[in-house]
Parts: sequence; structure tokens; C-alpha cells
Amino acid sequence: MIFGGIGLLVGIVLIIYLAGFVVPRALTTLSRANSVAKVSIKNSFLIGEKIMAKADGVEKCIVNVFVLDADGKGVVGKQVQLSGLGSFSKVSDNLGKASFELTSTIAKQYELTASVNGVLLGNTVTVTFRN
Repeated sequence: MIFGGIGLLVGIVLIIYLAGFVVPRALTTLSRANSVAKVSIKNSFLIGEKIMAKADGVEKCIVNVFVLDADGKGVVGKQVQLSGLGSFSKVSDNLGKASFELTSTIAKQYELTASVNGVLLGNTVTVTFRN
């Protein structure tokens, strides 16, 4: 009976240790962007978060560009250029993400491309502005 209580206590301490120290450090390590990593154009991509909006100059389409290294981790502080509906530029944040909010007064589809430090990414995103 005494060993059962000690085992339970050890289990509780282990759970508290894992929940309080190990898991948060692992999550921070996995999600933190690296400012000195080399950008992998092959791994980096752009994706539409909201790809349809009203062509009223107010409602927004949202496109995100993720700047990643060879291990798939975000790279902070890289210049990201978005083209196809004008030209926009942002710097990747602490997750390697650059988010663009786009508006238009012209009802049309736009094929957008992105580049990181002047190198074009391999995929495109189409956004649609409608009446």
C-alpha cells in the first residue's frame, strides 16, 4: 500500500514536470523561427487564407507567405514580395510568415506570385474579387 502511494506521487510529479517544462520547450523549439537559417525556396510557399472578396475596395482577400528553411522551420526577417495585384512587400515575422491583406475595386481574378529576397516561389494563389 505504501508503494502504491509513492508510485502515484512519482507519477504526479512526472506529469507536472512534463507539462510544465518539457512540452513547452519542445513546442517553442519546433515553432520558433530562425533568423540565421538559409531559406529553402522548395519548402517555402504561399497560400490563400481568404481568396474571395467583394470588389468594393474594403473587403479583403488574405494571402500568407511562409518562408521556411530546409527543416521546415520558419525563417524570420526575410523580405517577401507579393505580385499580381500591384506589388507589395513585407518582412517575415517570428514564425516565418508574411500576411498580405488585399482589396480591389475591379471585379476580376488575380494570379499572385511571391518571391523571397528576389527568388520566385514555385506556387501561385488566385484571388477573386466579385461584384
